[in-house]
Amino acid sequence: MSIQIWTYIIVGATFAVYIGIAIATRVRSTRGFYVAGHGVPALFNGLATGADWMSAASFISMAGLISFMGYTGSVYLMGWTGGYVLLALLLAPYLRKFGKFTVPDFVGDRYYSNTARLVAVFCAIFVSFTYVAGQMRGVGVVFSRFLNVDINTGVIIGVFLVFLYAVLGGMKGITWTQVAQYCILIVAYTIPAVAISWKMTGNPIPQLGFGSTLVEGKHAGMELLKVIDQIHRELGFPEYTGAFVMGKKSMIDVFAITMALMVGTAGLPHVIIRFYTVPSVRAARYSAVWALLFIGILYTTAPAIATFARVNMIQTLHGISYKDRPDWFRNWEKTGLIKFKDKNGDGIITYSGDPKKNELIVDKDIMVLANPEIAKLPAWIVALVAAGGLAAALSTAAGLLLVISASVSHDLFKRVLRPDMSDKQELLIARVAAGGAVIVAGLFGIYPPGFVAQVVAFAFGLAASSFFPVIVLGIFWKKATKEAAIGGMLTGILFTASYIIYFKFINPAHNNAQHWLFGISPEGIGTIGMILNFAVMLVVSRFTAAPPEEIQDNVEAIRLPTLSE
Repeated sequence: MSIQIWTYIIVGATFAVYIGIAIATRVRSTRGFYVAGHGVPALFNGLATGADWMSAASFISMAGLISFMGYTGSVYLMGWTGGYVLLALLLAPYLRKFGKFTVPDFVGDRYYSNTARLVAVFCAIFVSFTYVAGQMRGVGVVFSRFLNVDINTGVIIGVFLVFLYAVLGGMKGITWTQVAQYCILIVAYTIPAVAISWKMTGNPIPQLGFGSTLVEGKHAGMELLKVIDQIHRELGFPEYTGAFVMGKKSMIDVFAITMALMVGTAGLPHVIIRFYTVPSVRAARYSAVWALLFIGILYTTAPAIATFARVNMIQTLHGISYKDRPDWFRNWEKTGLIKFKDKNGDGIITYSGDPKKNELIVDKDIMVLANPEIAKLPAWIVALVAAGGLAAALSTAAGLLLVISASVSHDLFKRVLRPDMSDKQELLIARVAAGGAVIVAGLFGIYPPGFVAQVVAFAFGLAASSFFPVIVLGIFWKKATKEAAIGGMLTGILFTASYIIYFKFINPAHNNAQHWLFGISPEGIGTIGMILNFAVMLVVSRFTAAPPEEIQDNVEAIRLPTLSE
């Protein structure tokens, strides 16, 4: 059967599972809608957290970035995995013990201020919409290739599906859907990695094949990483394994991006809310451990997939006649995500690190999805990867939409505008907010501000600059005041957002190291925003009235273990 038929079968089957779970787990209370009734076992919450965490950026775009950036692409591996450890060990258990539904709920109560709550609502919605744009774009990329529709139509299909199971099932439905989605995405990610590793190096374990010697082709007998370095030198690209060499990011920018991704992770509202779904603080700790294990499987596989894809792409395209281009190139060419521009008129594809000579334009987001086709794997594996990419994008999109919905219905309406409204009314507003959010998310997917992982990196920077200092000081420093929280969040997010908007939209011609502040790119500027947030909070707290005694006592209490933990 063809790739398209296999895709219809496998993707159709997974969609049927998602919709079936949504119908079976439909909730009728706000507690079930926001936190799944605090009834999710630690193991399954770990699976759901893994799916929520591993978005389209992790599944589709991260390996693509590493494939093009080489060593420098490790900022995503280090930042995201390190950030998850930070969240799991430093923040999640204490936030769970505090016992609120959302991050704005924590901020509002910890800082005894509805103004602080409203600022946190604004930050949560802004961060979540930025993040969800990347997910919906990822859905469009997958559909555009494998269902032969344009990217915008693919986004609309994704919008409909997410709307169905997010609005019906709330957190309960999303959780069990994410459990299924993790199983699908990890199988889809590892099977082609194992097959390609075996084919190229004779080692079925990708993490080991990554450092092994090739067993086929003109470079047989050479180590894979030495081969890719040699190919890069020959074509004029920076060395794949080179660090801080000409043509790659500077040390300060690598540090800033890694730090922004790391602390941004610890401030992401859609990941934090997952730890409210378990029955106890002890379960929150165990679910964090399970999630780290499940996340690690994909993250340790990504560098191998990136390198396999890079070598295969260059060897199958560079120097061949355009009219003899392989079928996978023809298939992806229809989507507009890979292009050939014959600059010298010889009809031969030239892939070069010199922009004046380069005739091949490749979107970074296609590398993982195209990898099985490039390696000539069976059609069912290609279709399985498509289903995995959709699972990754949809799982995270659903979690983000729930954050937006909860921020509007619970933190804005229930806690500020209409505190006397009934549980039924709040649930209705939550569903309407989720519906509105998914439509806006679809528009962001159709008109994205960058490729998938880049958009997600912006979201992490915004989370780092707005939420991380407020959460950390809220837990570990009882003297942090409401004025400090408000000032810190506004300073951090406005500075970071302004910097990103200026270089990405207002003056993109200046988006280079020569014009960046301290040489830090928009992807890493969240680190500076975070530092500003911390500074404002520390200074303002010294010059404003201390929090009420009951707040200070509560801050001390959440850090003390109890027998039930």
